[in-house]
Amino acid sequence: MNQVKLNEIVEPLILWYQQNKRDLPWRKDVTAYRVWVSEIMLQQTRVEVVKDYYVRFLTKLPDVKSLAMIEEDTLLKLWEGLGYYRRVRNMQQAAKVIMEKYHGAFPNRYDDILSLPGIGDYTAGAISSLAFHQPVPCVDGNVLRVLSRVTGSTKDISNAKTKEYFKNLITEVLTEKNVSDLNQGWMELGALICLPNGKPLCEDCPLKEYCIARKENKIELIPVKRAKNPRRVEKRTIFLLRFQDCYAIQKRETGLLARTYEFPNVEGHLTEKQVETMFPCKEMRPLPKRKHIFSHIEWDLIGYSIEIKEQMKDYLWVTQEKLNDYSISSAFKKYDPNEKK
Repeated sequence: MNQVKLNEIVEPLILWYQQNKRDLPWRKDVTAYRVWVSEIMLQQTRVEVVKDYYVRFLTKLPDVKSLAMIEEDTLLKLWEGLGYYRRVRNMQQAAKVIMEKYHGAFPNRYDDILSLPGIGDYTAGAISSLAFHQPVPCVDGNVLRVLSRVTGSTKDISNAKTKEYFKNLITEVLTEKNVSDLNQGWMELGALICLPNGKPLCEDCPLKEYCIARKENKIELIPVKRAKNPRRVEKRTIFLLRFQDCYAIQKRETGLLARTYEFPNVEGHLTEKQVETMFPCKEMRPLPKRKHIFSHIEWDLIGYSIEIKEQMKDYLWVTQEKLNDYSISSAFKKYDPNEKK
C-alpha cells in the first residue's frame, strides 16, 4: 500500500471510530497515568474483565504517588483475579522511578516512558500518543491483523520486522491532530469488526472498499502467523491443610506468581501414602482434579484436604474468613474453601 492510498483510509477510519467507539472508562479524563493503568491491565486480559478492575484500581490508587507508596500485599490483593502479577509489581517499580527521577510527574518523552520498568514499545506508544498527542504509532495484535488484511500482506505478524514495517507505514500519516483517534481507530476496528479466525464483519467495515484481502478472498488466510509452541504441562499437588479453624498459606517468593500467596504445594502428583509421610495427618481426603492455564504453561492439578494433628511452623495460619484478605492466585483458588466450585 502506498502513502496516497493510506492517506485515503485515514478519514473514513477516524470518522467510523468517532461514531462507533465503545464507552470505556479509560477514555474519559485521559491522562498518562490512566492510559498506563488501562494498557497494562489489558495485556492478556479481555476488555469486559478489565472495566471493573480499572475503576476499582483508580478509586484506590488515583495517581503515581499512591501507587508508589501502597504496601505490596495490598497492591497484589487489589490486582487479584487479573493474573500475570509481574505486571503490577513492575508498575509499582515504575511509579517509584517516576517519583524519584521525575518528581512525581509522568515523563512525556517516548524514550523516557519506554525506559520505565514493565513498559514496552506498544505501551510507550499508547501513552505518548493518547495522553501527549505525539505522532507515535502503537501497534498491537488487532492493528497487525487489520493492516495485514487491508494491505493484503502475507508477512508473518509474529516477526518483529513485520511489526516494525507496519509501524513505519502508520507513522507516515500520523499527526499531532489525528494520532489519538487514528491509533485507537485501528485497534477498535480490530476489536469490533476485523475479528480473528476468519470471522470479520466485512459488510460493516469502513475500509471494505480498500481491503485487498477481501477483494482477493484471502480473509481466512490473512494475517499469516507462525504457529505457537504447545503449552508445557506441569503436574502439581495442592495441600489444603487445616488445623482447628485455620488454613495454611505461604508466600510464593520467586518465579511464576511470585509475591502472591498460595496453599502449600509440590511438583508432581503425589499418592495418599506419599502425602502421609509429609504431614501429621489426622484425616485426609482427595480433592477433585483441576486444570489452570497460563499463557505458556498448563497446570494439571490434584489436591488433598488434610486435617493435621498439630500446627506446623513453616506456614502462615489464617481463618477461613481471613483467606479473602490475601492475594491468592486463581490457580490456587480452585481449592480455596471460600470459592464456589
